Amino acid sequence: MLITTTSLAALRTGFSLKFNTAFGEVKSLRDRVAETIPSTDGENLYGWLGELPGMREWLGARVIHGLKDHDYRIVNKDFELTISIPRNHILDDKLGTYGTRFAAMGRATGRHPEQLVWETLLAGFASACYDGQPFFDTDHPVIGEDGEKITVANTDGGTGAPWFLMCTNEVIKPIIFQERQKATFVSLDKPTDENVFMNKEFIYGAESRCGAGYGFWQQAWGSKQDFDATTYETARTALQSMKADYGRPLGMSPNLLVVGPSNESAALKLINSELAAGGETNQWKGTAEVLVVPWLA
Repeated sequence: MLITTTSLAALRTGFSLKFNTAFGEVKSLRDRVAETIPSTDGENLYGWLGELPGMREWLGARVIHGLKDHDYRIVNKDFELTISIPRNHILDDKLGTYGTRFAAMGRATGRHPEQLVWETLLAGFASACYDGQPFFDTDHPVIGEDGEKITVANTDGGTGAPWFLMCTNEVIKPIIFQERQKATFVSLDKPTDENVFMNKEFIYGAESRCGAGYGFWQQAWGSKQDFDATTYETARTALQSMKADYGRPLGMSPNLLVVGPSNESAALKLINSELAAGGETNQWKGTAEVLVVPWLA
């Protein structure tokens, strides 16, 4: 193959098509638990992630509430995936396997937001959210009905395979996926590019800029206890009992049960079976949707 501007443009088009086709075929699970928020800067400040007071009877003058100013930020990070093609492979027309490589690059790039979101969820047992506590914690600070400081849990600990019960039907989902730059296909494949001149390599890659973090901890229960009817009831009761400052019920209605492969069987039996293990009616049938996530293996 002669290396000309036209032939290189044709190669780039073909490689890009393989990349974009595979990229578009990636099935997204992250949107079930993560809110995608656009970003126009190096980071987003989520100071509004505090309590928004509820309605009250209007007696006398309005009571003006200031939103809590939490210094919670999600920083956008740069990500890349790059491969090179030796110039001689193009000259000798040895490109038969490269279509597969670019498809694999597209698939890996498409899966990266998935990986980022699920890694963020798993890290929630140790990584801080807006109140400075780990997202899944036993002592989130809240102001009680009488104005005293109390603590609230959204985890029961454990050391086994993690599973999560979530309220994803609110105005924002429990996890935030922040997108500054969508993944794009880029190249250094001009004969005058330094990498071609110095190293006889044509370089192609993908790049993106994004970040992930946490929304409201009150919308998610994380557990590493064995999954069964008892621990599921604990999670459900806790989420439905969540209150904002000064004892205002939040009215959470958990609707999504997120498990990894090792908890799939137990979760499906509990949520889908007509009868419980003892033969009695299964009270938990249909109380949530089961989402099995391979990234939680």
